[in-house]
Amino acid sequence: MRPLTVLVVAAGLAGCTLEPHYVRPSPAIPSSWPTGPAYPTPTAAPLPSLSYRDVFKDPHLQAVIARALANAQDLRVAMANVQIAHSQYVVQRAELLPHIDATAAAAESKGRATTGGGASGLGGAANSRGEISRDYAADVGFSGFELDLFGRLRSLSHAAQDRYFASEAGARAARLTLVGEVAGAYLTLAADRSLLSIANDTVASAQRTVDLTRAKLTGGVSPRTDLTQALTLLDQARSDVAALTTQVAQDRNALELLVGAPAPDADLPASIESVDSLLAEAPAGLDSRILLRRPDVVEAEYGLRAANAQIGAARAAFFPTISLTALAGAASPQLASLFAGRNATWQVSGAAALPLFAGGANVGNLALAKGQRNLAVAQYQQAIQRAFREVADALARRGTITEQMSAQTDLETAAAESYRLLEARYREGIDPYLITLDAERTLYAARRSLATTRLVRATNLVNLYQSLGGDQLIDALPPPKVETGPG
Repeated sequence: MRPLTVLVVAAGLAGCTLEPHYVRPSPAIPSSWPTGPAYPTPTAAPLPSLSYRDVFKDPHLQAVIARALANAQDLRVAMANVQIAHSQYVVQRAELLPHIDATAAAAESKGRATTGGGASGLGGAANSRGEISRDYAADVGFSGFELDLFGRLRSLSHAAQDRYFASEAGARAARLTLVGEVAGAYLTLAADRSLLSIANDTVASAQRTVDLTRAKLTGGVSPRTDLTQALTLLDQARSDVAALTTQVAQDRNALELLVGAPAPDADLPASIESVDSLLAEAPAGLDSRILLRRPDVVEAEYGLRAANAQIGAARAAFFPTISLTALAGAASPQLASLFAGRNATWQVSGAAALPLFAGGANVGNLALAKGQRNLAVAQYQQAIQRAFREVADALARRGTITEQMSAQTDLETAAAESYRLLEARYREGIDPYLITLDAERTLYAARRSLATTRLVRATNLVNLYQSLGGDQLIDALPPPKVETGPG
């Protein structure tokens, strides 16, 4: 029982660390979002935890995102890093406990006589007469177990655990980025398909005008300049069709690269008009501290925690290292009586090592740990500031896009009506063709601008969802670990 008693005492002593008391740095950002003409009216609505399915309601987009999440190599790399970090944490945590081993040994020897009357090998005097000697032993115990009196191993375990949590947050950040990129590529493909459709419509309309103008020219009603002017719009639209046909193909390639597999035609968007109404908004509350829940910010804070714990390990290196060895077992020359009470054995020993001179290595390691902690603080603040700017930019676009969308819609409606009326006047010979040409060009530009504005609005919703943390929102970090030891 004595080795067990030593083990219990050792575990009780290993209860403190020399880590600095962790305090989360105050975020170097304002406590609320910017306000002004470019921003939406602030609300106090809390930010819920959303799934991407709650924001991207298009079932085809949901299917594409799900396929991308299943196939993404970047996510597989991230998850492999999580597994590696967790394994490293398990290995490091195991250092806090003794490694108990059971050993069994058996030896048989036969000695031979020597000129000095002594004996060589096992068996002592008995072997000098050539007799066979047998020895059996069985032991259970631990050796070289470090008493973590100053928290070196515990600090290393805390650091490994925090790095594991950081890797998990990094995997969530990678997942969120992939969702946003897939949604953006999907919407870009939708918008370019709309622009291609508009260009095709314009080609068809311009071709009808060219045919009419050519007929009037043949009948001596219109000058040749009307025909050449009509051809300019037709050729411009034809050029746009060729360019957009290429762009749509490239958009599909980009989307399939993100998905990691061919995308079925049935899951691809027909136009931006068919999908922009299937996007919901992610509400943003007044308090900018919600950014502390973003995966990349969480990852940065766990990196800071790990650096803080590493200081405790560097400090503990200045103090003695105490290790214990404890064995309990039995030894006997007869296997049958090995576990008889009279053959019981035990051994307890300890050793201590105090660093006296290390050439400044310990001082350098402590300075290194503090420098890494300062770097982690700066990276944490940088992550928060970057997140704040991304949300602020998304809110600035969100605050004006509705008015811009309304204006573009009215412009497209007015341009379409103007073209309809002026084309009728041209057909009746009331107005020259140049007026009709200007109206048709205005309508073409208005339709393109409206489709582009729809894409801007849809992309803004994706950006806001992603910048607020999307469906990766998690509760605030657990409270700092409470450890005894200097602050």
